[in-house]
Amino acid sequence: MPLIDPIVRFGQNERIISTRKCSVKTYTANEAKTRFGEFIDEAQRQPVRVMRHDRVVGVMVSAQDYEAMRAFYSDRLRQTMNRASDAAERAGLTEEKLAELLADES
Repeated sequence: MPLIDPIVRFGQNERIISTRKCSVKTYTANEAKTRFGEFIDEAQRQPVRVMRHDRVVGVMVSAQDYEAMRAFYSDRLRQTMNRASDAAERAGLTEEKLAELLADES
């Protein structure tokens, strides 16, 4: 089934996220169970979807891609938090003011 899927590839110090039109290999839950070796091998090359009752219930990716995605989203969250902290500081929010706001139960 052709669709636009995010493709994430991570090098040693590089992160590239793009989208491309591709055919994603799809297994039914039963096929994934009975052809598990093939399923795992395919997941080392690209994400593989698992369907049950005509809906996607899971996606298998390689351990390397999974760890790379975790690192990417962790870094993205850290950057977002830093930007929010910088904006709050520019707006004059100090730790004392923040503690006051959080303590106020009105």
